[in-house]
Amino acid sequence: MMTPNDSEDDVELTGAEDERRAALAFVTEAFAEAILSGVESESFAHAALFAALQELVETYGEDAVAAFASRLPQRITSGEFTVALKH
Repeated sequence: MMTPNDSEDDVELTGAEDERRAALAFVTEAFAEAILSGVESESFAHAALFAALQELVETYGEDAVAAFASRLPQRITSGEFTVALKH
């Protein structure tokens, strides 16, 4: 398990795969419940990202999270977060 003293590269959140899968299931369920309650998916997604970044900053600090976030564009464009097939 990582600690707030880990290096910037450790913010990649490696390890504890089962725990991350369980956490993703909770977030996915909360997302579905919000949509069923009438919350727009885009609004929920923005709120979830804000909450996640806020938690990471509290745990690891601004510099480590900024370094983590700086790698997101490449990860996004490489399809790491894409679940649907591209046309």
